[in-house]
Amino acid sequence: MTRHTKQPLPGAMSRRDFMVVSTLAAAGMATGCATNPITGKRQLMFFNENDEVGWDRESSPHQFSADYGASPEAALNDYIAEVGNTITPHTHRPNMPYNYRCVNASYVNAYTFPAGSMATTRGILLNLQNEDELAALLGHEIAHVNARHTAEAMTKNLVISGAVLLVALAVEAKTGEEEYTPWIMGLGAIGSGLLLAKYSRADEAEADKVGMNYMVRAGYSPEGMVGLMAMLKKLDGEKPWLVFRMFSSHPWGSDRYDAAVRRAGSRYAEACQRPLRRERYMDMTASVRQAKDLIEEIQKGDDALSDEKMDAALGHYGRALRTVPDDYEALLKMANAKLLQEKASEALNFSRKARAVYPSEPQACFMTGMVGLEMRRYDDALDQFNEYANLLPGNPMITYYQGRSYDGMGRKSDAAEQYAEFLKSIDSGEEAEYAKQRLIEWGYLEEDSEEEG
Repeated sequence: MTRHTKQPLPGAMSRRDFMVVSTLAAAGMATGCATNPITGKRQLMFFNENDEVGWDRESSPHQFSADYGASPEAALNDYIAEVGNTITPHTHRPNMPYNYRCVNASYVNAYTFPAGSMATTRGILLNLQNEDELAALLGHEIAHVNARHTAEAMTKNLVISGAVLLVALAVEAKTGEEEYTPWIMGLGAIGSGLLLAKYSRADEAEADKVGMNYMVRAGYSPEGMVGLMAMLKKLDGEKPWLVFRMFSSHPWGSDRYDAAVRRAGSRYAEACQRPLRRERYMDMTASVRQAKDLIEEIQKGDDALSDEKMDAALGHYGRALRTVPDDYEALLKMANAKLLQEKASEALNFSRKARAVYPSEPQACFMTGMVGLEMRRYDDALDQFNEYANLLPGNPMITYYQGRSYDGMGRKSDAAEQYAEFLKSIDSGEEAEYAKQRLIEWGYLEEDSEEEG
């Protein structure tokens, strides 16, 4: 849906016209090629480095915030950056704007955005044993940037979308029934979403191989990669729920561990003699080790919550807060659990504490705003969503909840403006359906306007 007025805009394209133009554009883009920085071979690529930097700058702050923001411990972030910056000069793309941090989330993961904005969770730092394993972790993520895996996946996505579009047009031309097109396009959207949801196994194998090369060239032992893979293999066998989110984006298989062992013992055998930097790692991550009980209680609480065992989840989050009463993640996890229990006043207490603990991080604003909606304190909710938008602009879901706040206050025109703005970015899902329905009810949108756009 591209407009929110009752009448078609002058000169607006019909959906069929838009599909034809989009297909021609995709066909034209299909001539784009680039040289793979690692292999030196030509590959189909529709996006350039500026695109990757733009995606990174736009998206990474929102993910870091979703993981409860960067660790407030500057020394820890500086240490991770030091290790990363030791590796990057030995890569194929040393001039990318790499940056590193530990985020406050307790689940086990590390990830990168396409221009090199990276995060490790405190959950995975707790499970590493030496600096060489950290170098392996960062080397792997750096390899994803150098191989341009995100841009490659988005190119494939565009090709698939174009192919689906051509099939849709062919069916429509043959049957004369335009109603088939949305159904076929829907299948294309689902397939494309799955394609971009995670790296492929081939991507992971390449990142393991290239990442080991980078870390060894930077002076680290290849045993760091072997140790990293051994740790992930162990967690996958003993606590798969701990690494579920990591493996949903980084597919796992024991062959990754086997490949690391073979590579370390053959190509990098001589480098295996290098000492592992355990003592320095333990010193620099001491704060994470000290928070071990806290982190593990949060992990157990998350697992219980995912199994809808609310009492158990509350027990774990409560023990986490007794360990560290001012932990930002634990406070927000408790607030969320209380809100799910429909205990809004208790949830508000925890979200306000979180806000005071980390005032520059917007997740507490979001939670406090959600509690305000639940309590029908719409003015308070709007203040919190506005503060979130000030701290971190560009999240369309905040626009939606600003609309819900105005809606609850009876300010229809303001609510309609926010809903319409939200639908420019997101036009499917429960929130989008609600926004559309309200615009229809208020006369800002006709029920069949989507068919005309």
